[in-house]
Amino acid sequence: MKKISKKRKKALEMIQPNKVYTLPEAADLLKKISYARFDESVDLSVRLGVDPRKSDQMVRGSVKLPHGVGKSVRVLVLCTPDKEEEARKAGADFVGLDDYIEKIKQGWTDVDVIICTPNVMGKVGALGRILGPRGLMPNPKTGTVTPDVAKAVEETKAGKIDFKVDKAGIVHSSVGRISFDKEKIVDNAREFMTTLIKLKPSSAKGAYLRSVTLSTTMSPGIPLDVTTFNA
Repeated sequence: MKKISKKRKKALEMIQPNKVYTLPEAADLLKKISYARFDESVDLSVRLGVDPRKSDQMVRGSVKLPHGVGKSVRVLVLCTPDKEEEARKAGADFVGLDDYIEKIKQGWTDVDVIICTPNVMGKVGALGRILGPRGLMPNPKTGTVTPDVAKAVEETKAGKIDFKVDKAGIVHSSVGRISFDKEKIVDNAREFMTTLIKLKPSSAKGAYLRSVTLSTTMSPGIPLDVTTFNA
């Protein structure tokens, strides 16, 4: 059996058994139980009452967090030459098409977000097996396939994130860093949850939000009161 460190044991003891916390309570407690020596990511894990195997219950979307995610986002724009300058001025880290497609085919995926224009999707679609499992495949539903690459780059750099339910019916997302003050963590988490609730599939039956947990990269999870979000 794996031994629990003293710091993690102390963190677990601060979380009351069988209690569900409000978001402000959890954000406050999270800062007290964070023990890592680096600026941890603050994460939400939401278990949904959906069946991801059914296409009409696949939950995916994007949200612009009010305070960003607290880290630099590397953006690649795949487009034709007439859009390249527009993408660079907006702040894209990498811009091009054929050269980057070849690099990706050879295994390069050193970016956080890939944006492309609709007219190059024929070429980009061939990269699905590489980009799909890494969550990098551009998609019109998340705004990463668009003719307005400048707007897409600016929004991504400002804190827009994409999310998607996994095979187990859970959505995982970062909503900031532990160095954020409590109010910023709460604002970002609420914005994320509001967006997620709006995406509830009409075909989903029963409770949509089954459980919500707030944690950092290294901390134990803090269970949140689901009813506060439903309200």
